[in-house]
Amino acid sequence: MRLFRLNVRVERALAALSLAGTLGVTCVHADPLGLPKVPIPIDNPQTPEKIALGDKLFHDQRFSIDGTVSCATCHNEKKAFTDSPLKTSEGHAKLTGTRNAPTVINAAYFTTMFWDGRSSSLEDQSQFPMINPVEMGLPNHDPVLKIVREDPAYVDGFKKAFNKSGKDVTMEEVKKAIAAFERTVVSGDSPFDKWYFGGDANAISAQAKRGFDVFIGQGRCVSCHAVEQTQALFTDNKFHNIGVGINRIQGDVPRLAGEFLKAKAAGADVDKSVLGDPKSSDLGRFAVTDSLDEIGGFKTSTLRNIAQTAPYMHDGSLKTLKDVVKHYNEGGKSPGDPNPVNPYLSGGIRPLNLTDQQIDDLVAFMETLTSPSFATAQSK
Repeated sequence: MRLFRLNVRVERALAALSLAGTLGVTCVHADPLGLPKVPIPIDNPQTPEKIALGDKLFHDQRFSIDGTVSCATCHNEKKAFTDSPLKTSEGHAKLTGTRNAPTVINAAYFTTMFWDGRSSSLEDQSQFPMINPVEMGLPNHDPVLKIVREDPAYVDGFKKAFNKSGKDVTMEEVKKAIAAFERTVVSGDSPFDKWYFGGDANAISAQAKRGFDVFIGQGRCVSCHAVEQTQALFTDNKFHNIGVGINRIQGDVPRLAGEFLKAKAAGADVDKSVLGDPKSSDLGRFAVTDSLDEIGGFKTSTLRNIAQTAPYMHDGSLKTLKDVVKHYNEGGKSPGDPNPVNPYLSGGIRPLNLTDQQIDDLVAFMETLTSPSFATAQSK
């Protein structure tokens, strides 16, 4: 079976797992059609025990202040590991932040985490939602450590996975276990993969094939949503200002950016700032790098399983794939938006002059990127 099928309870996924050394990383030999091998950090090798432990941690609601929210609350496997159809996820006490929950599927291939790339790895990323005021709401990680050090199931799990127990268990082990589980959430073998990489001429429709021609041609989508000879991540792992969010605050950017830098210099928590204030959120990658060139820039999303993860963009502001294509077709401005295109727009964003038929064809192509595991994850 070519697809490394998702198995949130681990056993079947682990049957396909083997490790091989490379310079700096090891890789999962899962051979999903259309995807490369999963990179594994040398300091966090995959083991069945660690992945099973990470699965348990990922689904544990006790790591939230009111016992109602886990990682899986906003990254639900029944919704292609998103919180669709919510624009922004609901944390404890029904609080909402500013960002749409990105899928965990194939996050193993991302070089940075979060929409603005403020974490460099799955391990690093996993610690922040627990202590964000609008997500899981804990004041610090002490309650997490108390649970994993005292709960008999966790005591056994950490002993098996890390040969540690009691106070020897730290957040480092918690982070590594969660990340190990997330690296099993890998999905390829979509109809597109069967057509493009597998040579099955009948795997996708004639309309979808026309849409792919638009994707790599006039639409220039492939410039950021990468497709290579033997694999397709459908992301360049880079950051771009495409006119979402930033258009509406562009006149206030100098003041907002200045105030953000002052607050950051005074010790403000970037993670809490961007999820707590919509205007700070729309500053994008700038909030991480302080670079004016990255104002309004957000990470290129993978398009795999995209038909299952509406709404779209960092703020969930575009409801459908057709809305997304129309936004790009207008050169970084959604139809009906009274705001002009912002002056910080990335250079490649300009009107595409696509016809209505080409737009429909492009949407049909993107719908072929759904893997069998998620074909009925939720209605479109």
